[in-house]
Amino acid sequence: MKCDIKDIHIADKGRLRIQWAAQDMPVLNLLKGRYGAYKPLKDINIAACMHVTTETANLVETLKIAGANVVLCASNPLSTQDDVAASIVRDMEIPVYAIRGENSDIYYRHIFDALESEPHITMDDGADLLTTLHKDFDLSKVLGGTEETTTGVIRLRAMEEEDALKYPVIAVNDADTKHLFDNRYGTGQSTIDGIIRATNRLLAGSIFVVCGYGWCGKGIAMRAKGLGARVIITEIDPIKALEAVMDGFEVMTIREASRIGDFFCTVTGNINVIDMGEFSNMKNGAMVANSGHFNVELNLEALEKMTKFKRVIRDNNVEYTLKTGIKINILGEGRLINLASAEGHPSAVMDMSFANQVMAAIYLVNNHHTLMKKVYRMPIELDKEIAKLKLDAMEIDIDELTEEQEHYLNNWEHGT
Repeated sequence: MKCDIKDIHIADKGRLRIQWAAQDMPVLNLLKGRYGAYKPLKDINIAACMHVTTETANLVETLKIAGANVVLCASNPLSTQDDVAASIVRDMEIPVYAIRGENSDIYYRHIFDALESEPHITMDDGADLLTTLHKDFDLSKVLGGTEETTTGVIRLRAMEEEDALKYPVIAVNDADTKHLFDNRYGTGQSTIDGIIRATNRLLAGSIFVVCGYGWCGKGIAMRAKGLGARVIITEIDPIKALEAVMDGFEVMTIREASRIGDFFCTVTGNINVIDMGEFSNMKNGAMVANSGHFNVELNLEALEKMTKFKRVIRDNNVEYTLKTGIKINILGEGRLINLASAEGHPSAVMDMSFANQVMAAIYLVNNHHTLMKKVYRMPIELDKEIAKLKLDAMEIDIDELTEEQEHYLNNWEHGT
C-alpha cells in the first residue's frame, strides 16, 4: 500500500488523536451505525482531496464503513498531520498520499496518485482534485463530486458558467449545517488559535483587521472582539460592509487599515488582498496571516522585493525586515493559518460538515442519472436531517407544528 509517511510508528499517536476527535463527532458515529448495515456506497471508489486531520480520518472511516473504496490526498501542503495519515494507512487500510510540508510538485503528484484509483465520486476541498481530473484523466466513470469550501464552490461555478464542468457537484459548503457553523464558529476559533500559537501575543487592546466579512470573516471578527481586540473590517461588498457596521465593527479600506493594524487576517478567496502598498504602510511589528484556502491573498512576491533580510523567529512565523527598517511578520507562510499553525476546526463543527459529505456522496450514487452537469445545493431535507441528528446527540428537543398550525400556514385564505 502506497504511503509517503516515513515513520509508521507515529501511527500510535495518530490513532489516539483520531479517537479523541471521534468522541465529539456524534453525527458521524450515528451514520457509521446506520450505513454499516446495508453499505450504500458498496463498490464505489471515492477519491478525497482534504486536509488530513483527525476529523478527516473519521470521515474516511465512515465512508469505508458505508462500503466505499477510499483514497485520500492532501488539499494543502501544510495541513497534513503526519501521525494521523500514518494511522489512517495502518489502522483503516486506506491509502493516503500526503506529507506535511510537501512542495508543489509532490502535492500535485499526490493528487495524480489519488486519481489513479478511477473514482466514481470526487470529494474536494478547494477543487484541485476535480480540476486536475478534468484536465488529465478519463471522466467516463465519474458519477459526481462534492466540494467543501467557498473557494472551491466559486471555482466550480465559474466552470459551470463556461460549460467546462463535466459532471454534477454538490456544494456541501452551501449547506446551512456547514457554512453557518463550520465557517463561522470553526474558522473563527481555529484561526485565532493559529495566530496565537504563531505569535503568543495578546489580542486584548490590539487592532485586529479582518479582510472579508463572509461567514468565515464574521467568525474571526466575533472571536477577536471577544478577546478584547478593536476589530476593523475591510470589504468590497456594500451589503456585507453595512452588515459589519451594524454588527458593531469599524469598516474602512484596506489601505487605511494597513496604517493602524497590529494583526491582519485575510479571508476573501481572492488574490493580492494585501499588496505592496499595504505592506509599505504597515507599522513595525505587524502580524499578517491568511485564513483563505489558497496562499494567494498575501502578495508575498511583492513583499520579498521590499525585503532586505528575513528570518524564522518562531515556529510558523517569519520576520521580514524591509529596506525601510520596518519589520513585518508573516504567519504560516501565508497559508491557512488555522491548519499551518494550529489543528484546524474543532471536531464538533466538522461533525456536521463531514456528515454532509457522507450523505452527499450517497445522494449522488442514488440520483446521479437525473442530475445535470452543474453545481447543486445540498438537498434541504438532508441538511435538516443533519441538524436534527446533531440536536439529538446534544439531547436538545425542539417543538413540532400541530395539525392546526400546519393547516394555518398552508391556507392562504386565513386573515387576522
